[in-house]
Amino acid sequence: MSDFLKTKREEIAARLRELEPLVAEYRQLEAAAAALAGLPGAARAPRPVAAATATRTRTTRTARARKPASGGRRGRPRGSGTRALQTLELVKSKPGITIPEIASAMGIKQNYLYRVLPGLEKDGKVRKRDRGWHAAA
Repeated sequence: MSDFLKTKREEIAARLRELEPLVAEYRQLEAAAAALAGLPGAARAPRPVAAATATRTRTTRTARARKPASGGRRGRPRGSGTRALQTLELVKSKPGITIPEIASAMGIKQNYLYRVLPGLEKDGKVRKRDRGWHAAA
């Protein structure tokens, strides 16, 4: 039994030595991808599942460190997107318009508007009365 264990330990040690340069390269590429993800217009590369679980603690700490000091959300302000502005213009031009009518006029699916309109309502730009939406006074 001890010969078997000795052989396996040697195999594992040899394989670890073989993989070490690849792991180092992986970490460099991961750091480069993270740095590029912080640039405007850069798309984030998806991480493999194994890498995501292996580096979860470090990633979580890094993400926490990048939070804005004000505690606000990252990205553009809610309700400032093109669709939100189009929706707001439709609500202003047709008071009492419903979500299906807005979706039809914009040529989009209704489910998106069920997220956009409550955000506009929270910001005080629109209000819901009965089934229709109205511009806030």
